[in-house]
This record gives sequence, C-alpha cells and structure tokens, in this order.
Amino acid sequence: MTARYTLHGIFLSGPTYKVGLMLTLCGEAFNYEHVNLREGAQKKPEFLKLNRYGQVPVLVDHSNGKTLCQSGAILDYLADKTGKFGGATLDDRLRAREWLFWGWDRFDAPVYRLRTWKLGFRQFDPAIVALYQAERLAAFETLDRHFAAGHDFLAGDHATIADIDLYGVAALAHQGEYDVSAHPHVVAWMKRIETLPHFKPTDALLPHESRAA
Repeated sequence: MTARYTLHGIFLSGPTYKVGLMLTLCGEAFNYEHVNLREGAQKKPEFLKLNRYGQVPVLVDHSNGKTLCQSGAILDYLADKTGKFGGATLDDRLRAREWLFWGWDRFDAPVYRLRTWKLGFRQFDPAIVALYQAERLAAFETLDRHFAAGHDFLAGDHATIADIDLYGVAALAHQGEYDVSAHPHVVAWMKRIETLPHFKPTDALLPHESRAA
C-alpha cells in the first residue's frame, strides 16, 4: 500500500522531528526524503518548487496533491485530516493554538539557536548568546509554572499538537547544554509524552537517508 504522506527534511531538524512525531503518533506510515542542508539542497530550484522559503520540513499529501510547509501549519493540517491531537473541545483547540503561537514566539528560537551554536553550525556574539540564554530560561519557567498548576498537558486533559510541537523543542534543549531537570514539572510532562503509543525519540525517528514507508 502506497503511503499517503511524504515528509521532506533532515534528521538534525527539530521542526522535521515535530512533523515526523505527529505522523508516528497518529499511526501514519510515511515516505521520507532526506534534504541535505549542508549541500544546500533546500535552495535548489526543484526544492523551492515545494517550499518557496527554502526550508524544511515539507509534507506532501498524495491523496489530494497538497504540499505544505512550516511545521505548525503541518501539525494543524494533520490534526484536521487524522482527527487526532487537535483538541477535544473548542476551548482545547483554541488553547492549543495559543501555545503553538507562544512557542514560535518565545520558545523555539532561543532553544534552537543555542543548539546550533553549541553544535558549531552558527556563531553569535557573546551578548546575543546571553540574550538567548535568558529567553530560554524564561520560556522553560513559563512551561514549568503551567504544569506546576496541575495541568498534565498544555490544553485540556489530553495531548494536542501543542504538546507535540513544544516537546520537539524541549527534547533538543540538552544539545544546547541546557539542563531541563531544573524544571521538574516540564520533565514530568515530557515523560507523559514519551509514554504515548507509538512514540519515538529524536534519535530513532528520522533516518539519515531517504526511505520508503
């Protein structure tokens, strides 16, 4: 049986992991196309036809020919198509998307940029590093306060696309030499995500080369 979806990305990409995790948690087998960012494959004309921004991930839905980019938009689309992780009620759906937007604004950038800095992919002035470190700490403290207030997940009583999205950031924070254990309520939330059926960690989900479902 031909897989409905093809995911284009690279195993080092947090946003690609978010989409791969969503597909996996939904029980959706998917084809995977490795995009070699180091060789600039994301800027070549054939890839720019898929994603005008020259970034990963890209998801192709072969059932209707739609091609989507930006991980948050893809997660929202998959929640709609699979009927999973979108939120059980209107309030849950709205709150999940509030957290999505908060994450893109306050969480993703400092965590991912400090990760690329520590891995040697990018260089920043010390003042910029200090700024990102402060923003990262503030974001983790915001999450910890939320879970400390008695919430198991970000929106409602069950995991949503917000949890999948923000988990895909938090799970990579250690690669920026950040000790998430300083936030015990965040650690407990991460463990809840890791017990969801079909869950796969960052180092086991995405292959290092293209593969069929």
